[in-house]
Amino acid sequence: MDKTITPFFIGVAGGTGSGKTYVAQELQKADPTKILILSHDNYYKSHEDIPLEERKDLNYDEPSALDSELFYQHLSALKNGEAIEMPQYDFGDHTRKSETKHIEPLPIIIIEGILILTDPRVRDLLDLTIFVDVDPDIRLARRLERDVGTRDRTFEESLNQYLISAQPMHDKYVEPGKEEADLIINNNRNLEELQDALETVRGRILEVLGKYQ
Repeated sequence: MDKTITPFFIGVAGGTGSGKTYVAQELQKADPTKILILSHDNYYKSHEDIPLEERKDLNYDEPSALDSELFYQHLSALKNGEAIEMPQYDFGDHTRKSETKHIEPLPIIIIEGILILTDPRVRDLLDLTIFVDVDPDIRLARRLERDVGTRDRTFEESLNQYLISAQPMHDKYVEPGKEEADLIINNNRNLEELQDALETVRGRILEVLGKYQ
């Protein structure tokens, strides 16, 4: 990729189970060859020194759970047209994998994560910010389905984590992100409303990509 490219950053925030990944993937369909999705989840800190059972009880829904410095450094590098070696996270073991993923900058990079709007340095790098807003009961149902289905958690473990850390941290750190967002998208199962909002963002994406035709 041409090093002179300065990627257009789209930040997609919102609570756990709000549908951030779905929104990012829908937007990427505008041109998968020129749009990259980068997940904040890959930047969770590694805890090999802590027994697995203790790792499961850590609070993963607050900013200190993530490697904010590395995340900011990588976003800055991509913004400057530089490639990065993105960490990979194992949600089964709650540790960082030994291998990384080579990422080259593309014209548009969609950065998604529950806490991406909490760091002013990261917000300053984002060109467009979106907050995906969903009612708490729907987010809980989606989180339970995800954790039990793909993250090796039991129903009880996932429910307890949601009640003890996810929802309180949502109120403290995630919800204030609405005030920082350029666009709030409602994703409470109203597909027509959701698609209308996505179409608005796609228009901006196509405008940006038009510079690379």
